[in-house]
Amino acid sequence: MRRLMLLALAVLFAGGPARAEWPSKPVRIIVPFAAGSTPDAVARVMAEGFQAEMPGSAFVIENKPGASGNLGTEAVAKAEPDGATMGLSIGGPLAINTLLFSNLKYDPAREIAAVSQLVTQASILAVHKSVGVKTVGELVAALKAEPQKFTFGSIGVGSLSHLAMEAISQKAGVKLVHLPMQGSPAAMTALLRGDVQLACLPSIAVSQHAGSGDIVILAVTTPERSPFLPQVPTLKESGIGVEADAWNGFIAPAGVAPDVVARMSAMTAKVLARPEVRAKLAAQQMVPVGSTPAQFRALIDAEIARWAPVIRAAGIKIN
Repeated sequence: MRRLMLLALAVLFAGGPARAEWPSKPVRIIVPFAAGSTPDAVARVMAEGFQAEMPGSAFVIENKPGASGNLGTEAVAKAEPDGATMGLSIGGPLAINTLLFSNLKYDPAREIAAVSQLVTQASILAVHKSVGVKTVGELVAALKAEPQKFTFGSIGVGSLSHLAMEAISQKAGVKLVHLPMQGSPAAMTALLRGDVQLACLPSIAVSQHAGSGDIVILAVTTPERSPFLPQVPTLKESGIGVEADAWNGFIAPAGVAPDVVARMSAMTAKVLARPEVRAKLAAQQMVPVGSTPAQFRALIDAEIARWAPVIRAAGIKIN
């Protein structure tokens, strides 16, 4: 009996420090995009939420933009696995870029621990009014009637906005001309002016122009209708089986103790449940998620499987 009690105490104390050591010192949250970007905004909302939940701790945002998000994500992968470094990253550096870049300096599968998905955000398929269509079905018919006449804008080669339109064109059996831009504002401006006829952009970038009369919103890219645009059908409802939701999540270096990763994930879910956090995310038309590390890893793997055939068929490569 005494041996069993000692064994139980050994197990208890072996697990105790790991559970207690996060955060044991200030935690930096690396964001692989510039200050003012959407991932940066989400990271700052979450950092404020962490501070509110753990008043004695410190969470500091460190912006490390560059190389399509790869630079900052690599910094997380190479950081000391002591629980003092987290990262907020998106589908590009964690999944899509493994298919686009031949010389990534980090391996998301081996060097990064998935902590929790944070949010998801719909993209909107919209067209310029000059296209003269009101539904996805009418758009497909117009595209097939005049092949290669139409140009779509995106926020860059290999971006979700690019891949979503490539997937739509492949499903519809049509060819489109791609015009990459520098960010959502530029792509949205091009669509409003009619410089491009189509675009699939983040909902917050498109919906604010819904009443302008210059664009027509056709569908959202999420599996279900957006709670912020309940009247807009999904692509799947519209006969095009494409899903392309923009998500982001917390990551950590792969060597972080599993107990610490579990605590990070549990605290993330707690922060996402705070009303003020949900309100700030809703202002960006983002739906909070909060997932286990295993669920988040499964999402990353699913994104790679989703986009690999699209990228291969379109022949997209960055380097």
